[in-house]
Amino acid sequence: MDQLTFYVTEKQLHAGVPLYEWLLEEAKALGILGGSAFRAIAGFGRHGRLREETFFELAGELAVKVEFILDDKLAEQILQRVRAQNLNIFYVRHNVQSGIA
Repeated sequence: MDQLTFYVTEKQLHAGVPLYEWLLEEAKALGILGGSAFRAIAGFGRHGRLREETFFELAGELAVKVEFILDDKLAEQILQRVRAQNLNIFYVRHNVQSGIA
């Protein structure tokens, strides 16, 4: 099993919808059994600018992590769909052990 994680921002859109939502819908269409999107409360990226969720801050600047646990074949399929759209999304993929204990 693989864990495939994409990192996007709240304000990134693709085909008129938030990119995190597009990723989840594409995964669902491929038959991936589940996925989740998590919004950050604070963080910084390669430019070093710290961003935090505050009451007065406008939405859109914080990261969203979209994560799937899936087999190798499905991981390749969703990556192919992302590449076909030229989205240039940063992702992390690694082998994981999963189960119910």
